[in-house]
Amino acid sequence: MAVAILTHDAFPDRAKTAVGLLRYGDRTVEALVDRERAGQRVHDSLPDVQDAPIVASMADAPDVDALVIGISPIGGEFDESWREDVRTALERGCDVYSGLHDFLADDEEFARLAEEHDAELHDLRKPPEDLTVAAGTAGDVDATVVTTVGTDCSTGKMTASFEIRDAARERGLDAAVVPTGQTGIAISDRGIVIDRVIADYAAGAVERLVEEAQAADLLVVEGQGALAHPAYSGVTTSILHGSVPDALVMCHEAGREVIHGYESFDIPPLPEYVDIYERLAAPISDASVVAGMLNTRHLDDGAAADAVAGYSDALDAPATDPVRHGVSDEVLDAIL
Repeated sequence: MAVAILTHDAFPDRAKTAVGLLRYGDRTVEALVDRERAGQRVHDSLPDVQDAPIVASMADAPDVDALVIGISPIGGEFDESWREDVRTALERGCDVYSGLHDFLADDEEFARLAEEHDAELHDLRKPPEDLTVAAGTAGDVDATVVTTVGTDCSTGKMTASFEIRDAARERGLDAAVVPTGQTGIAISDRGIVIDRVIADYAAGAVERLVEEAQAADLLVVEGQGALAHPAYSGVTTSILHGSVPDALVMCHEAGREVIHGYESFDIPPLPEYVDIYERLAAPISDASVVAGMLNTRHLDDGAAADAVAGYSDALDAPATDPVRHGVSDEVLDAIL
């Protein structure tokens, strides 16, 4: 499938879905739609992912099968400045994929255009209707279950999950990611966006995903939010308890000391944060933080190496920047 990805004014730092698709997806990305960076190419900002031209609007994009909304702002609301691009995509007969809380299928204009032009609207955040509360049975699966957790939102949990999967596959293991967010689902074409699920059913949704994928040797459950986050700690707890993990991998962005968007809240010291995660998991699982993943994208090579070493010391566990340095044998051994 050939796609265009909408990233207006957000690429690359605030377009997590777009970056995930460019790095891990199997779709051919023909263009990014970003008015701020029109005329550039993806490799001007991210040289280590699939390359594509950047155009100002969907009207300037080449022929594609679908338009993907590659941004999910805080609150997951649809930005009306994107309407013309979605309208153009539908009029061209393109499907539209969206991970927003605002469902495009509920928009009267979009629904009408989709029907008129034989296109489909895919709302990735829409959960199944038959979810139930957790039974506490995810721990019975034969697969090794590893859950990525973080010190904050957008610290690399999704990236770490796919990098761990790929490293395990290179070692010959049957490894799979359990997607719990819109980006993971856009990449894998499966999963449930947990932050859209009724709170009572959230852990049960994660449990279902783990049990459905249990034939693999290794399951890497994509974490969301963070336990010390004032807004999103609930979804983190649901994933932690619903997955009943055998091990945890802590993700952090180098230099981040406060919660992004909630700067009056400090990120707890790393040893304390590890203890918080392990103690909260303890009634359900004896999982411990066995490895760390550090996002060092804002650092030069020397500073990045020092930061990873310091992060490893603070966690008392092996660590890496999985994009910059890969998942080392030491880190993968600890995870397995």
